[in-house]
Amino acid sequence: MLSKNIIKMQELSQKLYFTVAEVAETLGIQVPSASVFCSRYVKKGLLVKLKNNYFTTALKWQNISDQELRQIANILQVPSYISFMSALSYYEVTSQMQQGFIESAALKRTIKYEANGVVFKYYKLQKKYYGDFVRQGNQFIATKEKAFLDAMYLYSFGKYKIDLDSLDLSKLDQAKIIKMLKPYPAKTRKIVRIICKI
Repeated sequence: MLSKNIIKMQELSQKLYFTVAEVAETLGIQVPSASVFCSRYVKKGLLVKLKNNYFTTALKWQNISDQELRQIANILQVPSYISFMSALSYYEVTSQMQQGFIESAALKRTIKYEANGVVFKYYKLQKKYYGDFVRQGNQFIATKEKAFLDAMYLYSFGKYKIDLDSLDLSKLDQAKIIKMLKPYPAKTRKIVRIICKI
């Protein structure tokens, strides 16, 4: 039975991630049975649970790229976009390399998911501060200036830690930052102006 199911799961193993409903359809079983199936396969080390209802294969996970991890981050919390130090690292604005840790801006809630050594952290932003992200390939990521402002916004209220010495501010467009800064609270504007010397 195990080998037959593995053969049937080959199709899903080509995908970056899949849901319990897709497993049910692939194996021709009911969703509750597919949920039990996935739980058993996680225990056997054949599947990796990303969050409730979302899985990938252990083989896919072993060979996963940074870009694929960012894609997964986008789907674990919808809507969301990669931001903060994760985006600044992507743009090489910071010398800090984040391994196994991806930070995103989200609208719904601040939450953290852990999957086999990788942490997906989401910080809730008010709608008026959520935006200025782009689609690059299959991922949604903040522009480098917005990633910086997202970090500074939370930092100014003591809700985010950042190593300021690791930042290369010359890689940011200061004119764009000044323009984007207008709707932010006075506390955030003051800190950004001090740090950026604008």
